[in-house]
Amino acid sequence: MASNTTAPAEVTGAAEVTAVTGTTDAAGAVVCPVRIRDREYSSLLTLDKVYQAAHVLRDVVRTTNVIPTHNLAPQCDLHLKAENLQVTGSFKVRGATFKIAGLTEEERSRGVIACSAGNHAQGVALAAQKTGTAAKIFLPATAPLSKVEATEALGAQIVLVDGVYDDAFDAAIACQQETGAVFIHPFDDIDVIAGQGTIGLELMEQIPDMDAVVVPVGGGGLISGIAYVVKSLNPQCKVYGVQAQGAGSMTAALQHHERSALSHISTFADGIAVKCPGEYTYSICADYVDDMVTVSDDEIAAAILALMEQQKLVAEGAGAVAIAAVMYDKLPLAGKKVCAVISGGNIDVNILSRVIDRGLLMSGRRGDLTLELLDKPGQLKEVSAIISDLGANVTKVLHNPGGENTDINGCYLSLSLETRNYEHLRTIENALKAAGYKLTDNR
Repeated sequence: MASNTTAPAEVTGAAEVTAVTGTTDAAGAVVCPVRIRDREYSSLLTLDKVYQAAHVLRDVVRTTNVIPTHNLAPQCDLHLKAENLQVTGSFKVRGATFKIAGLTEEERSRGVIACSAGNHAQGVALAAQKTGTAAKIFLPATAPLSKVEATEALGAQIVLVDGVYDDAFDAAIACQQETGAVFIHPFDDIDVIAGQGTIGLELMEQIPDMDAVVVPVGGGGLISGIAYVVKSLNPQCKVYGVQAQGAGSMTAALQHHERSALSHISTFADGIAVKCPGEYTYSICADYVDDMVTVSDDEIAAAILALMEQQKLVAEGAGAVAIAAVMYDKLPLAGKKVCAVISGGNIDVNILSRVIDRGLLMSGRRGDLTLELLDKPGQLKEVSAIISDLGANVTKVLHNPGGENTDINGCYLSLSLETRNYEHLRTIENALKAAGYKLTDNR
């Protein structure tokens, strides 16, 4: 991974791969060797094209705010680019709108086809609606219901496909070949990348002295556009990408210096659950992105919770990965002025409560303790008094008889607590031990 001021004369890019075959690495990636310089982008992606996209989008999308933070990541001066407040709730409307705006009347008459995890679907549906173009969109059956309904409300025809995004992609391509409709790729298209790059233009105006930008990555369209613009206008600014640990396809590709397809993916961040990065996007990331890191689903959940509590912002899983990377010190950002992109806010309310619960656990805001003690009057009162005096709250109590290796009068007392953080939870544990109580992992 390297950062250059302009697109290099010889692009160390990716080639077309007709089948996902090859060796499997230790991380479970199916490594697909690709030929070099088969997909040039340097003559296609230009700053002029990105400025053209900004002109086309000026009456369609919002120039989203950059919001300063104070306690979210104390080690750096962190700002948030709130694309979760964008039209349709995601940055995807930028690229989709610019792509469809450039179609000829004949192409529009054939209609458009797209595949999406949900956000690109809404962007395509809105752009198609504004131009009177028929849209048929393939989504994985696991796509959040809220995204499906929002896309249908914009007039698009929805086709649900069993599996993940890549399965929806295959179905969409098959349909496009049968019908002759225009395929609007969610990330591996120069016009789409240019549309996403308008975020980079906004950032250069909003934070001209920015030291680093941290960007969520799925297939790579967002970071490709941002990285190209930022590095072209300010080569000293670092560009970092973040993926979910269970869907680190671009991370693996850049580490191996060859485009890779993961054998499987697993993350609740559905917006970036992509098995294989794009060809153009792989090339651009290889040239312009400084580093890639991954974050766990638990870290993503904690970031979502922190954004809600501290910034009053709702982010979906994919939208919060950049914040998670900054919060958990995955990148060298100490003392730097940093912008993390919140790429989307379309989280399904059906999983939001589970995400919040996981975030509470991850941040030490909720904890579970089990004590082994004698079953006699007053025990619960004494334990509760210790916990109360230390400022925690008991939310659940479960009493179970002791096992075969415990005292005949023994029992297990399981408690669920609301605490301030992990240090607070440890203080409570130490106080209980000091009072003579035995903590156990038994449940």
